[in-house]
Parts: sequence; structure tokens; C-alpha cells
Amino acid sequence: MTKVKVGLVQMSCVAEKQPNLEKAIREVRNAAAKGAQIVCLQELFTSLYFCDVEDYENFKLAESIPGPSTDALREVAKELNVVIIASLFEKRAEGLYHNTTAVIDADGEYLGKYRKMHIPDDPAYYEKFYFTPGDLGYKVFQTKFAKIGVLICWDQWYPEASRITALMGAEIMFYPTAIGWATSQDEDTNKEQYDAWQTIQRSHAIANGVHVVSVNRVGYEQDGAMKFWGGSFVANPHGKLMYLATHDKEETTVVEIDTQTSDHYRTHWPFLRDRRIDSYQPITKRYLDGD
Repeated sequence: MTKVKVGLVQMSCVAEKQPNLEKAIREVRNAAAKGAQIVCLQELFTSLYFCDVEDYENFKLAESIPGPSTDALREVAKELNVVIIASLFEKRAEGLYHNTTAVIDADGEYLGKYRKMHIPDDPAYYEKFYFTPGDLGYKVFQTKFAKIGVLICWDQWYPEASRITALMGAEIMFYPTAIGWATSQDEDTNKEQYDAWQTIQRSHAIANGVHVVSVNRVGYEQDGAMKFWGGSFVANPHGKLMYLATHDKEETTVVEIDTQTSDHYRTHWPFLRDRRIDSYQPITKRYLDGD
């Protein structure tokens, strides 16, 4: 099987967990009805994006993985014969938390998890307060329909992460995401930031010869101070946009991907062939200043 239909669920969220989970399940059903075989949900979809503040109360949102949300999604995946990519706030142990994505196969089997490796700490994105950096390394998952790689939001900016994931055999790379604009910003800044976000991910598609699927949340949060910009998209192995969502609407969309096209692009633009792996050792240094 080389042709795979992927579903993207771009949605807004509320403070309570259960309504968000119910909405996500509704939209998984909607995507499946449109033919989706793999459905990706956005980052931390069971709540508002709580990392805008450093508040100990927010740790109560976390859950084990596997746990209640994955249990509910496993039933849905098995019923609908779809793979579900579910980004959740993981409580690993008392006082130890991760930003984690679970992958559930089309028969309801829990295939495993990826823990976000790159953790930001910026105004309104205080993730280092909540999340321990991932310690599972980069991951691929052999699902019923394709071998997929999963990275999470801030991982988007790091070509090393996408390269390693591709080298592990990922046929499609998924990026569950939560990113937006401060509503106090001017339009030029907003456009520049969104364009940079999209461009870096399209470059991962090109450099690695794989499809990239990026799923972002949408809507106003933080009492209107943050507008999550949506703009979810699918890029082919040459970076061409196959789908682009709006900046202000909830959308559930299904896009057909032919993973076999990676062979064509990698043959005609043989970046993997020409990699000088003997010359890359310096990349393991923080900075090449002689120390």
C-alpha cells in the first residue's frame, strides 16, 4: 500500500478536558467518514494551551499514557479502522511530566509514544516549567497504513530531528502543533512568523524527500491575548502545498498521500545519496568556538 489518506483535525479548545476529547473523537469520526486512514490531532488537544502561565494547578491536567484518553481513542480507532496520533500531557511519575504523543494503530493497539525533545521557554510558551525533555529519542511507528514519524511543535525548527526521523524510515512526518500570534502584534510580524513556521517544515519535506503533515490549533485563548493561527498543511516531498487550512476556522480535512513518490523525488534530487556523513561530527557541539 502506497496511497494513504491522512486526516488533519484543526480545532479550538475549551478549559475542561472532556468536551475537547469528545470533540476530537467526533472529528476523528468525521475524518474517517471522508476516507481517512491516519488521523492526526493537534498538540495538547484535551485542554487550552496552559503553558501561557506557570501555574501548579495545571499539572492536574496530566494523565498517564496509556491512560484514560488513549483508552477512549483505542476504542474509536478499532471501531473505525483508523490510526490516531494523539498529543497529550503525560504524567510519567510523581513530579515528572512530558509533552507526549501516543500512536494508536487501526486495530486499536497502542504502538507507543514519542516524547517531545525540544522544549521552549518564551513569553506565553513556558513549557520548561511543565515538561521534562524527551528521553526516548526520535521514533517511527509501523502502522497498518504507513511507517510514520512523529515530532511535536518546537521540534519543527530543528532539521536534525526531521533528518534522524527520516533516516529511521519514516514515510510521512507528522507535527502536532500549538502555535499562534500575540494579538498585540502587527500584521507584518504575524505574516513573517507564520511564513517562517511553514517554510522550515516544507524544507524538511524537501531535504528528506517525504510528505510532511502539520496540524495546528485555532482560535483565541489567554483571554484573547493569543490567536492560535491554524494554517495546518500538507507538503509533498518537494515542499509543494497539497492542502492549506485557514487561520480562523475549525477544519477537518482528508488528503491522499502517495508515499511511493518519495522514491521519485529522492532519485531525481538525491540528497540522501550525497550526504557527507564523514564530515558531520561538528554538529554534536553546542557551538564551534574552540571550547
